[in-house]
Order: sequence, then structure tokens, then C-alpha cells
Amino acid sequence: MDTEELWLTAADGVRLEAELAVPEEAQGAVVLCHPHPEHGGTMRSIVTGALFRDLPKRHVACLRFNFRGVEQSGGSHEHGRGEQDDIVAAIATLHDIVEGLPLVVSGWSFGADTSLAVLDERIGAWAPVAPTLRAGDPPAAHDPRPKALLVPEHDEYNPPDRAREAVKDWTATTVTVVPGADHFLVGRTDAAIDHVMHVMDDLGRTA
Repeated sequence: MDTEELWLTAADGVRLEAELAVPEEAQGAVVLCHPHPEHGGTMRSIVTGALFRDLPKRHVACLRFNFRGVEQSGGSHEHGRGEQDDIVAAIATLHDIVEGLPLVVSGWSFGADTSLAVLDERIGAWAPVAPTLRAGDPPAAHDPRPKALLVPEHDEYNPPDRAREAVKDWTATTVTVVPGADHFLVGRTDAAIDHVMHVMDDLGRTA
């Protein structure tokens, strides 16, 4: 499937490089947020790249982007603060393209944590993959919209027992475990793809 390169502009004027894939007869849309920039994370990192490659084959439009300070994106790393504006810019762009379709935000690791800090009315659900949840309860914790966490069984940063304890008081939140996988889901990116599709399907049924 052809992809389109484009530029996003965050609320503070920072320009972000992005890629868009919109299949024919799209039935939903996902904004993809990559892992930590200071540890080599980009929009082409393994999980983000697999989602961007395979979700459009399942009729889901995808937009991935580089956070500020990464590769060709402007600005500099802001430890999750300015990056929230980056996510909102991606949501706004994709929403305008696929208006009327359910929209999910799915981040991996740092991208998962940062996405849970964004309370945008256009979000239908969050599908965080291997969130570290290091900052305590994020703004989305008690939002009524679905939050479906995917947690690797052997996650080095936030294993299932810790994740379940962290979200026990959250609203509309589930934890799904990927057997045998570590934080990087090497060889198990299929689980992330299936997970996002389940979230999308559930959202479509309740829309």
C-alpha cells in the first residue's frame, strides 16, 4: 500500500515529520506514538513499524510521526510535555482525513505513557503497548473511555502484576498479557496488531 509523507504542526509551532496510510474502505483509524527518543525510539521502531505496515491491510488508517527532536522533526525532547502537543497534532490531522471513523491512539513504551496524558475529545479509546506507567495515574486513568493495555509477560519495566496493581482503580481499563514476550515484543508484534484490532472492533460495536 502506498504511504504519504506529510508534516504536522504542533500547537507551539513545532513541525513534525509523519507518514500516513489510508486503505480503501477504511473502517477505523489509529495514531501511533513511538518509544523513547533518548533511547533510539523513532516512528520506524519495531512495534510502531509493524503496526503501520499491517493495520492498513486490515482496513485501518494509520498515522505515525516522529516526536519533536527526532530525525527530521523540529524542536527538542521535552520529557513528555511538548510531546503531548505532538500527539494532539497527529490526532487532529488524522481525524480530519477519516472524520466519522472510530479513532484509537496506540503508543509503545514512552509513546504509550505519553498518549495516556492526552485527553482529546476525538479519541475513542487508548491501546497502550508495554506502558511503563512510571509517572503514576495519567490524566486518562479516570476518563470513561476504554483503555486497553497490552503488557508483555516478561516486561522488564512494567510486568503484568505491577501493571494490574497500577491500574486497579482506573476507569474502563483492561490488561491483556502477551505470553513469553519481553518489553520489545521481538517476534510477537503480531500480538500488538491483534490487540489494536480488538480495541478497534470493540469501539466500532459501541459507536
